[in-house]
Amino acid sequence: MGLLLFTCFLALVIWGLVFGNELQRRRPQWHWYLAGYPFTALRLMFTWRRVAYLNGLAVSHKPNRRVLGDLEVKGEPLRTRTPRLSFPRATPYGLEVRVRLHAGQTPAPFLASSDAFAHAWRVHAVRVVSPERGVVLITATARDPLENTDSPAAGSAELLSAIVGTLESGRAWGMDFRRVPHWLIVGATQSGKSTLLARLVTELAPQPVALVGIDCKGGMELGLLEMRLSALATCRSEAVTVLAALVTEMQDRMRKCRFAGARSIWELPEKARPVPVVVIVDELAELYLTNGSKEQRAEAEECTTYLLRVAQLGAALGLHLVVAGQRVGSDLGPGVTALRAQLSGRICHRVNDPGSAEMALGDLNKDAVVVAQSIGEAERGVAVTTSDMGGWMRGRSHLTTPAEARAAAAEFARMTPRPPFLAHTPGGGTLV
Repeated sequence: MGLLLFTCFLALVIWGLVFGNELQRRRPQWHWYLAGYPFTALRLMFTWRRVAYLNGLAVSHKPNRRVLGDLEVKGEPLRTRTPRLSFPRATPYGLEVRVRLHAGQTPAPFLASSDAFAHAWRVHAVRVVSPERGVVLITATARDPLENTDSPAAGSAELLSAIVGTLESGRAWGMDFRRVPHWLIVGATQSGKSTLLARLVTELAPQPVALVGIDCKGGMELGLLEMRLSALATCRSEAVTVLAALVTEMQDRMRKCRFAGARSIWELPEKARPVPVVVIVDELAELYLTNGSKEQRAEAEECTTYLLRVAQLGAALGLHLVVAGQRVGSDLGPGVTALRAQLSGRICHRVNDPGSAEMALGDLNKDAVVVAQSIGEAERGVAVTTSDMGGWMRGRSHLTTPAEARAAAAEFARMTPRPPFLAHTPGGGTLV
């Protein structure tokens, strides 16, 4: 029986090699399983001991010091033991192995050796994480799954959930506001922020959700989507009006939940439940930059206060924030750091300085900061984001052109809620 299975497996491998080019073009994952994975797995198993030794991952159970008479001699141990390696498990884009650490070892040397692993095994990239104490999970990616993500996946049917791209694991990249209520998006010019925001609005457009835009660049970005926006502020004074209306509505929802004995709007009866609101702020710095005048400083302080209140109290009340900017640091104002702390969802595109990546991801993971800084100019749309399973992961947003975004806004314009609390805000109003 074993010989028969081996023969079948060998035949499949030979078939994959013979028809490799055609198979790789039409079914890249099949090509990987048949022709790529077997050889990569064998290469990993045969080179593991040498790679571990050269990178200082092998240990000796005997001391490296000996006493010869009155002389203490120190040297390199001749007999070392490498950490125990599991059999490589195939994944759609590569393989993964679990390594059992010896007593006294930490994951840090394995993380530092990730480039050595990638070169030794001839794969695109290697990622090292420690899912539990004493264990290291090494994930090798044979090819870059973010090379071509122009074909979007099917949209999510769940309320307040949007599929915006593809993760490096091959899974869909989703933004779920029920799970992560507020998001921060950081990136330099031409890094993919606007494309991501357009994709987000396109995905939320068919849902019964009020979308509110704040674009203090005169509405150049979010103005394309105005037909699907319940309100659009194009300057700071308009933003103050919109945010003040949201804070007043937030207080009304608090009272409604208190009288109903509910801790969130999702515990209210469906007919009594107010419409969820997603507030999209494009280029946050424009809300804080002033010419030094008293009036402009007062407006900036109002924006800070209103945004912070929505971020602190809005999650349970169906009010959600998406804040985007090239840099979101304390240099913009005293309240920006407090606001950033409330935005638990993080997305960092290519940035111009290490400080921007540190601001976006530094409190999440130091490794994520390094990866974000390695994103090149040609990798538009690639970002480091918070992962569904905790930690971080690279992803790439689906390409959404301005024409496609405008068409989606027009198609679902009839779905635009016109709640009364936005009736006197820029772009707001009630349905006739």
